[in-house]
Amino acid sequence: MKAEYDFSKMKARRNPYASKLKKSVTMRLSEDVVEYFKAMAAEAGIPYQSLINLYLRDCLAQNRRIRIRWPSAA
Repeated sequence: MKAEYDFSKMKARRNPYASKLKKSVTMRLSEDVVEYFKAMAAEAGIPYQSLINLYLRDCLAQNRRIRIRWPSAA
């Protein structure tokens, strides 16, 4: 291994993983939802934020759509 390297002749390249980077967002989640994912994440041995991301990514991959039915007025 050299003591010094000359990087002056290197060409710049775009990061090939830039499209896969994560974006930081703020969300308000119910306490019971957070506890649910924390418990599942502890069993799996991964951070709960990663588990939530994996779940949402699966929803995206499966093209899941939410169906909300509001109760009708009586």
